[in-house]
Amino acid sequence: MAFRDKELRVRGATTVAGRQLKRYQIDQPDRRITPEVERAAYAVLPHLLPPPDGSTPPAGWVVLHRGADTGAYLLAYTWFWDNVVECRIAVAGQPALGCPDDDPARFVPLDRPGVGCVWELGVLEHERAAWVRHVLAPDRPDLDGYLADRKMEGPVGR
Repeated sequence: MAFRDKELRVRGATTVAGRQLKRYQIDQPDRRITPEVERAAYAVLPHLLPPPDGSTPPAGWVVLHRGADTGAYLLAYTWFWDNVVECRIAVAGQPALGCPDDDPARFVPLDRPGVGCVWELGVLEHERAAWVRHVLAPDRPDLDGYLADRKMEGPVGR
């Protein structure tokens, strides 16, 4: 299997189910995320989010990733217990992962405990450092600073 970078796009922050979330998209250069796939992904997002724990700033990020074949993946990362990240995933168009068909707009929860693929983990790396910079290191957490601190758009993967 030949490795190649994919394109990271950054979307604005949104509030879903009481959490403020940064939004990222990872596209194939020749297979972009369609509006239909994006709508379907964000419709399932509230079902992936746990309730805030009451002590940790209710924040996180989501990655919507279009695979090289028929698959699409929505990963919801949320912070809890001050410094722990949780990941819940929905998949579409990937029968090998329990999807009913190859429709990239029909998302179902993934029943395996994944954290992300090599492209998505680049975003996780940035988000971990941003959380430390803006929430854990200062005397007072700066949630607005965290939400404004986004990974740069462009090639992602290496």
